[in-house]
Amino acid sequence: MRLLHLGNVVIDLVLTVGDLPDRGGDVLASSTTTAAGGGFNVMAAAVRQGLPTLYAGAHGTGPFGSQAREALEEAGVELLHPAREDLDTGFVVTLVDASGERTFVTSRGAEATLTSEDLPDPAVGRDLVYLSGYSLLHDSNRAALIPWLGAISPDVPVFFDPGPLVAEIPEAALEAVFARAHWWSCNAGEATAVTGLAEPVEAARSLVRRTGRADVLVRTGAAGCFLAVRGAEVQPIEGFAVEAVDLNGAGDTHSGTFLAGIADGKEPAEAARRANAAAALGVTRRGPATSPTRDELDSYLRGR
Repeated sequence: MRLLHLGNVVIDLVLTVGDLPDRGGDVLASSTTTAAGGGFNVMAAAVRQGLPTLYAGAHGTGPFGSQAREALEEAGVELLHPAREDLDTGFVVTLVDASGERTFVTSRGAEATLTSEDLPDPAVGRDLVYLSGYSLLHDSNRAALIPWLGAISPDVPVFFDPGPLVAEIPEAALEAVFARAHWWSCNAGEATAVTGLAEPVEAARSLVRRTGRADVLVRTGAAGCFLAVRGAEVQPIEGFAVEAVDLNGAGDTHSGTFLAGIADGKEPAEAARRANAAAALGVTRRGPATSPTRDELDSYLRGR
C-alpha cells in the first residue's frame, strides 16, 4: 500500500528554552535548529517503517520550500506537485521548554494554497489517505478537500488527525470528516475539545458514536493510548516509560507508525502498540522528526 499525505509540510524553527517567557518578556534559547516539520514528521515515520509515501500537498519557492523538498527527497517521500512559483513554504516557531513540552506559533505559506486541481484520485486497495486538521483551517485547502472527500471511493481508507486547533475548524467541515474517516486519531486534550469529556475512555466512546464509520485512537502521552474499535470495548494500549527530552513530533510519529502497521496487515491493537513504542523512542531524541526505523523499533520491542 501507499500513504497519500494531504497535510502540510512546513519548516520548524526550534528554540530550546528553560521556561517560556512571560507576556512581554524575553528569554535566551540554549539552542536553535531548523528542520522540516508538520506533515513531514508523519511521512518520515511512515517511510522509516517501510510504507511508501506520496506528499500531495503544496510547497513553495524560496529557502523554506527548498529545505522542505530536500528533506522530503532525503526521507524517500515522493512529491506530487512542482513548487508554487509565487510563495515560499510556511514556518513554525517552536519553543521546547525544560520539560520537553513544545509551544507553537505558525506562519502560513504555500502549503495553505491547495486547490481541487491539485488533488489526485486515490486508488482503491492501494492508497491510505492522511488528512490533517491543519489543512481544514486554510480556506483554499478546505474548499478543495471537503468535496473531494465526498467524491472519492468509500473503500479508500481515510485517517484524520484533528490537531490542537480543532476548535477552530468550521463545524460543517468537521462533520464532513466525521462522516467519511475510517480512523480518527487525536490526543486526550483534543478529544476533550471535540467531545467535552475529560475522561479519555468516555471521549473515545463518544467519538466512535459521532463518526459514521471510524475507529478511534486517543493518545495519552507516556501512558500510551486508548483504542476504540467499533463493536468492541475501548482497549487501553500500554505505553513505554522513557526519559523524554523533546515531545515535538510525538503524535506524528505515532500516526505514521500506526498507519505503516495497518498497511502491513497488523491488527489495530498491535499497530497501536508499535506506534506507542515508536513515539516513546522518538521523544528521547531532540528534533521534530526523530521516529525510529523499522529495525530500531523491532529491536526495542524484542527487548521489552
